[in-house]
This record gives sequence, structure tokens and C-alpha cells, in this order.
Amino acid sequence: MRVGELARRTGTTVRALRYYEAAGLVVPRRLSNGYREYEPVAERQVAQIRELMALGLSVEETRPFVESIGNGDDVCAAAVATFRSTVRGLQQRIGELTAQRDALDARIDAAARQVMTGPPAAGSLLGVRLPALRFYATDGRPVDLGDLGPGRTVVFVYPLTGRPGVDLPRGLLEVAGARGTTDQAIWLRDHHAEILAAGAARVYGLSAQSTGYQRELAHRLRLPYPLIPDPRLTLAAAAGLPTLTTADMTLYDRLTLVITDDVVEHVFHPIPDPAAHPLDVMRWLTQHPRNRIP
Repeated sequence: MRVGELARRTGTTVRALRYYEAAGLVVPRRLSNGYREYEPVAERQVAQIRELMALGLSVEETRPFVESIGNGDDVCAAAVATFRSTVRGLQQRIGELTAQRDALDARIDAAARQVMTGPPAAGSLLGVRLPALRFYATDGRPVDLGDLGPGRTVVFVYPLTGRPGVDLPRGLLEVAGARGTTDQAIWLRDHHAEILAAGAARVYGLSAQSTGYQRELAHRLRLPYPLIPDPRLTLAAAAGLPTLTTADMTLYDRLTLVITDDVVEHVFHPIPDPAAHPLDVMRWLTQHPRNRIP
């Protein structure tokens, strides 16, 4: 069998066969004209080399198996010893990789806990008129946070929402209050009319996610209130809203503003239980009717 035919039958290359020959594994006999002639057993030997290399063995480690085939045996003691040695090496490597992974996970978790916040929201925003910042909400309408109009406006600010089948960044899941945005949005959707009846003239959601991302959320959840995208965290820079940094992203920390006649009347911050938070907002609105505002 010539080298080209052996390469075709075994699905390998002539170059690889010459490498096996140089290693003394699959050695052809030389014809008088200089051509290489392989015995039929060479096909089994090459197949064995390729199979064992796919299992992680080096070319040299396949030698006992190849020699066993050449001697007419399926396996020998040296081959078994090679298997065992390879398994021990794999177990050691698995241990090293596991330790490396755990060390990296620990660093990720430590970095995720390094939360950066601005001034305390409740202390710095009460009685303040938000700056005149103009955004376009998911319904396409312009929103000026400094000129929201008469009555009470509820603005719930959140880090981000996930999409179905897409994991949130690992670090974000370890930050208190970062979960539950979708549940909160659904609760506000289902009780939107009740919140308005409790005294809110309008409701907005705001996060640092892009317009396209927020439009997808509003459409998927059929939200009756618009979302405001602020990917550059313009409001945080202008009004000192708290932010958090995790998973290589800077996002809004969760808080809710009650703005009355364009002045911040109340701030909910921190919000440890986002899913139950809308009920807290409704309760506050009910307990502080509009006619009790000085």
C-alpha cells in the first residue's frame, strides 16, 4: 500500500504519515525504486494513533498501542500503564483547572461587591427640582424630567432587565436589589390603574439600557407606561443618583422617586425587595394624599 492510499484510507495526510515514520511508529519498507510500501496492518496502526490522540495522548504515548498491533496483540501491559498514567495526568489537570476557576470566581465576586454609589438619595434629592433633561421614552414621546407637569409622577429607576434565555451578568446577581426588575415591571403593569387611582398622575421606568432594549421590554410585557433610556447615565451625573458598578458595567442603583409639581417629594432607597416594592409605593401614595402636601 502506497503512502497516498494509506492517507486516503485513514483520513490523514502524507505529512502526518511521514511524521509517524520519523517517530518509528508506522514504518514502511522501501522498494527498490525508493517508494514507500506499507503493510495492511499500518491502516490499523494509524487509526489507533489518531483515536488515542483524540483522547489526549501524545504521539509518543501511543507507542505501546501501535507496537501491540504490530505484534499481533490488541493490548499489552505497557499500553495499560500508559492509559493509567494518562488518566492520572488528566485528574491532576482537572484539579489545577478547578482551582484556577475557583480563584477567578472569587475575584469576580470580590469585584462585584465593589459597589460605587453617589450621595445618599433620600438626603440629597428631597425638595430638589430635577434638572431639565430631555429624553425620548419608549412610546416615542419626549420627556423632560424638569418639566413633568402638574401632579405626582412616579419614576422607578432600576439597573437592568434580562431577556428570556439570556443570563444576567454574574456579578450583578450578587448585588442586593439588582434582581427582580422584570417582576416589578409586571406588578406595575398589572396595578397601573390602581397606582394612578392612589394619586399618581403618571408612571415612568428609567434605566441605563438602550432605547431598543427598553422598547423590546415594553412590547414584550405590554407595559401601559413608558420607559426612559439613559445609557449615558445623564441623570446620575446631573442630579447625583446612586449608581453601581459590576460586571464591567456602571448601572443605576435601584430607587423610586415621587415627584410632585416637578419637585422630588419622596425617595425610596434602598429597595431590598424589588418584587414587593410597588406595593410600598401604592401604600405611600394612599397614606399621603395630595391635599396633605404643604
